[in-house]
Amino acid sequence: MTIYGSMPGMGTPELPVPDGLVLRPFRGVRFAVEDPAKVTSPPYDLISDADVDTLLHLHPNNVVRLILPRTSRPGPAHPLPPTPTLPTAHTTPAAQTVPATDTLAAGDKPPPETRYAEARDTLQAWLHAGILIPDDHPALYVYEQHGPHFLQRGLIGDVALTDPGQHVILPHEDVMPGPIADRLALMSTTQANLEPIFLLYDGAGGPTTRLVEEVATRRRPLVSAKTEDGVTHRLWAINDTSEIATINADLHDRQALIADGHHRYATYRVLQRQERLTHPPAEPSSTPSDTTPRGMAPDKAASSSAMFTSSAAMPGGGTAAGPSPAHSSSTDDSHEPPSTTLVAPWDFGLALLVDSTAYPPDLKAIHRVIPGLPLAKAAAQARQSWRVQEFGTLAKGLAAFENSPDPAFLLADATGAYLITDPDPVQLARAMPADHSDRWNSLNTSILSEFILPKVWGMRDDEQAVRIVHHDIEAAAELATSTGGTAVILKPLATEDVLAVAADGERVPRKSTSFGPKPRTGLVLRTFAIN
Repeated sequence: MTIYGSMPGMGTPELPVPDGLVLRPFRGVRFAVEDPAKVTSPPYDLISDADVDTLLHLHPNNVVRLILPRTSRPGPAHPLPPTPTLPTAHTTPAAQTVPATDTLAAGDKPPPETRYAEARDTLQAWLHAGILIPDDHPALYVYEQHGPHFLQRGLIGDVALTDPGQHVILPHEDVMPGPIADRLALMSTTQANLEPIFLLYDGAGGPTTRLVEEVATRRRPLVSAKTEDGVTHRLWAINDTSEIATINADLHDRQALIADGHHRYATYRVLQRQERLTHPPAEPSSTPSDTTPRGMAPDKAASSSAMFTSSAAMPGGGTAAGPSPAHSSSTDDSHEPPSTTLVAPWDFGLALLVDSTAYPPDLKAIHRVIPGLPLAKAAAQARQSWRVQEFGTLAKGLAAFENSPDPAFLLADATGAYLITDPDPVQLARAMPADHSDRWNSLNTSILSEFILPKVWGMRDDEQAVRIVHHDIEAAAELATSTGGTAVILKPLATEDVLAVAADGERVPRKSTSFGPKPRTGLVLRTFAIN
């Protein structure tokens, strides 16, 4: 499914095309609270209704009120308070806590226009009250996550949006229209990026990786917060323009893989077209803007637009040839970009960029639950094309599953399990699409979506028929039992297979991968008004 084109009936605006991987500094917006951990949350798609209640119990101003609001009525959450004199440090007294509005019962969700108007009003109220405070100067933010068995460091910044055809930012997973429409409603209503996507790149121990290490080991962090899962999160700001230039010179010719956030990246690109149709970018000003890095003259900041060319000048969506962002010059008239290359806030998206060679990711499986398909029936239908072994308990089934050669799946509920292996090669070959590579066709999620679901069980892998459970096998089995259905337990894909599929321009089926550790939401936000 293609979602990267213009919206239906919207026309096709000319879009700026970055000539490489670009990570722009921005003025982060951060919570002014004593314990930043209490206002953070996991990514939106990992939060259940019960989790929302838990997060709001930790702090009434938890970021979940912005990313997953559950308002009972439209309109402002409360009257906007008079703008106070904002504190100089990112701490604010408890008296400035803004009360939460009445929420609906878990599972009852009002329409997006109601919920996200609430998120917009809450965001503005928190900015007026000093609960959220913008940093004074644009920065790239070094972000560290340190848990009992892992350490990950990377950079949070504004990543310039590219078309997949440029092979700069590589998606590897299919997306569905529902989540894109939902996140588009949130971003367009709030005019903000409230949580970063997660990108991986091969840094090869280059200047960016060395600078990240130097900052994290030798400088004092802006934020240090330990969340209830035992993970410590730290944040540093890089404001120095020469360091930012070094980073972008190093990143320019590299590729990034979307590890987490495919729907949000797709939303970034739809929002970019939508906003450029309704808000054409203005001509550049000689006055320094809020996004001009400290110490950078306006003419130097303006020359950063040379990183971009117009999509109209890019037949077929190829990669533009142009100067490196670290070596752009505004004095050479022959290289002045056309007016269509002017850069607007929605030409970028909030992202965490991690060097996967320095910090290899943890890739976990995402399991499926088929409500209404009893386990015994699912196993009986599988016998027509698979070898099926029954186990009296989930634990015994898992032990056999872990040692089984691929392709293998464990069908389960809370009372037992069936291991399916050794598919009929003729039936499997007929089911798998001829226009995909052998590697793609060998992936367990591909076999599930193209063979087991449609051919064995007579259904498609869509949001209505198939439910998703991240990582937790027991939770998937319990959900199967409670819905009279079957849990399909999968092994995680191999990272090298995902990278190879993406490099070949293919995408694995939706919700095939769960890369981690995922960035925590709420440590730093991005609003369009100041960026």
